Formats: sequence, structure tokens, C-alpha cells
Amino acid sequence: MAATLSDKLVVAISSRALFDFEEENHLFEAGDEAAYMRYQLEHVHAPARPGIADALVRKLLAFNTSQAQRVEVVMLSRNDPASGLRVFASAQAAGMAIERGVFTRGRNPFAYLRPLGAHLFLSANEADVRQALAEGFPAARVMTDATPAGDRYPHEVRIAFDGDAVLFSDEAERVYQAGGLQQFLAHEQALATTPLGSGPFRPLLAALHRLQQQAQASQTMRVRTALVTARSAPAHERAVRTLLQWGITVDEAMFLGGLEKGPFLRAFEPDFFFDDQSGHVQSAAAHVPAGHVASGVSNPEPG
Repeated sequence: MAATLSDKLVVAISSRALFDFEEENHLFEAGDEAAYMRYQLEHVHAPARPGIADALVRKLLAFNTSQAQRVEVVMLSRNDPASGLRVFASAQAAGMAIERGVFTRGRNPFAYLRPLGAHLFLSANEADVRQALAEGFPAARVMTDATPAGDRYPHEVRIAFDGDAVLFSDEAERVYQAGGLQQFLAHEQALATTPLGSGPFRPLLAALHRLQQQAQASQTMRVRTALVTARSAPAHERAVRTLLQWGITVDEAMFLGGLEKGPFLRAFEPDFFFDDQSGHVQSAAAHVPAGHVASGVSNPEPG
């Protein structure tokens, strides 16, 4: 019987998101493929330094036990297969049980998200992230210069989400951008009991909710989630009611009313934060690992 990933939370991740390959990437982006391959092969036994998604991946893999394999992390990379040797060697040296990978030698890798059934795609390549989002997969561009995750919560994977255009659709954000704050508040009050549409990261939140339920018996690892949004009362009600209607809960909710998100995220200490607004992502990256979700009205297609 063929192996399947259908019963697992599947994370697809690029080599630059998991490891610090920024120096090597200069060769890759310069178009000197031979030099890049030669460098990676010459350093195949030199483990790469941890990248920004290191803590997130380690903690998710810690949900796997000898009794149950609940999480699958798959390398999905523009690297060539030969350079993939160093990627797998670095993962092995770091004690990460990563067995599967797809290496496309410069081609777009996002097409493989569907056969993987990925719940999350993390990459440093904005074009790949946009394509993945367009195909309906939760995806974010990793800020490779962000602050690494802290180590105070070794038995909790902590993930924070923005609301509009991330967990929820960008319906309300469109109203805000077209009519301003007062029109937005009136719109959200009038529709307080009408659930918002799904955003690109609802599938990931749902998968994390299932993972938490599956892992409850072992109590080895836990999931802790937070909604961190610029909404404030009375617009908070629609967001909360939407999550209740979905049957999904978050552990913390921060309705910041436009306050800078970075300091609040520093207090929450997530292993990753996802937001569609580049300004919020930059603020967050000064404190925690962060990824830009290029979806919704705030992220028109370039050009």
C-alpha cells in the first residue's frame, strides 16, 4: 500500500527558510549555477546555520512519537538535486527527521504543493509564495533577517496570525481602504453576527486545531495560537463570532486598534507570525520570526 500524508499536518519549506543560506544565495541569484553547485558540494559536510523557521520546524516535528507520526516537513526548493545533498545533511546534523524533498533546479516548486497536500508553504521567494497563495495554499515569504524565536517555551509551538486577509477574507479591509475607519466600524457592527469569509490561512489554523486535539493524550507538546489584529471594539465581535462559527478557537486575541504589533508579539514570543501588511511584518520581524502573506487588497500583483 502506498504511503500517504493525508492524516498529517504537512509543511513544505524552502532551504533558505529552514537554513541560513544567504551567503550561498548570492551565487545562486548571480546566475552562476556551476559555482553554486560546487560550493554546496564542497560544503556538504558543513552543516548550515539555523534559519528563521528553525524553531517552528523543530517544535512541529516534536509532535511525532514512536506511536504516532502527526507532522511531515518536506523540503521544497529551487536548489538542484546535488545541492539538495547539503540540505538533507544539514537537517540530519540538526536532528531533524526530514525525509522527503523536491528540488527543481531553479524552476517554480509550488506546483508540488497539491500532491503533497501542504497546509503551509514557507519560502524566501516572493513569486513562489504569490503563486502558492493563488493556488489556494497558505503561504508566506519568510523574512530571513527577522529575529529568531526565543526558547522559553520548548514544549509549545506558538503561532500568531493577523486577521483580515490572513485568517479571514479581505472583505472588511476593502471597506476600510475605500471608506475609512468610521465606515469600516459601521460595516462591521452591522454585520457583527455574519461570519467573515475564509482567508488563506484558515486551513492552517484548522490543521493546528486538529493537531492539538490529537496530541492532547500525550501532553508532550502543545499548540498555542494568537489572533493579533488592528481591529478594536466594536469591530472585534465579528472576528470572534467568525472563529466560533468555524468551530476553531485561538488561545489569545489582541485587538490593538492600530497600535504597533511588534512589542505585543515580543511579549507573546511566537515561533512565527503571519501578516498581510508589510509594515506590520517589518515591525514584527524586529522582535520575532515573521512572514509576509501577499494576499488581499493590500498586495496587488506587481507591475
